[in-house]
Amino acid sequence: MKTIVILSGGMDSATLLYAVKSRGDAVKALSVDYGQRHVRELLAASRICEEAGVEHRVADLTALRPFMSGSSQTDDVPVPEGHYTEESMKATVVPNRNMLLLATAAAWAISSKFNCVAYGAHAGDHAIYPDCRESFIATMREAFLNCDWHPIKLEAPFTGMSKADIAKLGGQLGVPFALTYSCYAGREKHCGRCGTCVERREAFQLSGVPDPTAYEIENVPVSM
Repeated sequence: MKTIVILSGGMDSATLLYAVKSRGDAVKALSVDYGQRHVRELLAASRICEEAGVEHRVADLTALRPFMSGSSQTDDVPVPEGHYTEESMKATVVPNRNMLLLATAAAWAISSKFNCVAYGAHAGDHAIYPDCRESFIATMREAFLNCDWHPIKLEAPFTGMSKADIAKLGGQLGVPFALTYSCYAGREKHCGRCGTCVERREAFQLSGVPDPTAYEIENVPVSM
């Protein structure tokens, strides 16, 4: 298999990269700059690929930012803190982001004569993010098989896994979690307050995998 992995620079996509690489695939990694507040994740993605020995490209989609407005990830909208609720999680939704990412990855796969694209949607994303649900994935799988003479397989192997499950798998695969970056606030250290930081901290604690993350706020209680 020859696979393009969509790599944000966070712990989920980094684990996916290492999982795909561990099964012997030829692998390339694609990151996307869409004008996100937490653009530091692209530096993390580059470092992860350097560590893994994987070719890495960054697609510049910043020209599309005016058409992806209204999210705390792209606009001057407060980043939700604490555990995500339905409403706070909606504030992080970037309009049609995954379809754009997947379409870009498919184009690279077609031009490279690769036959698979993989992304790291997981069970915790299903409730709010429409582009992480099984129905969306099934629709995109069908599109990938019909968008070119060179059919592409779409994989989303984490859809039945929690973030803690992913952290545990990453620990087994030797993922360099210290290089990953998740915080939506986008500062040098993980803020420790935003919903993504809370989920990251919980995933490590629930999985038993040591958390190498430097947080601005340490020793925050985590629900077990």
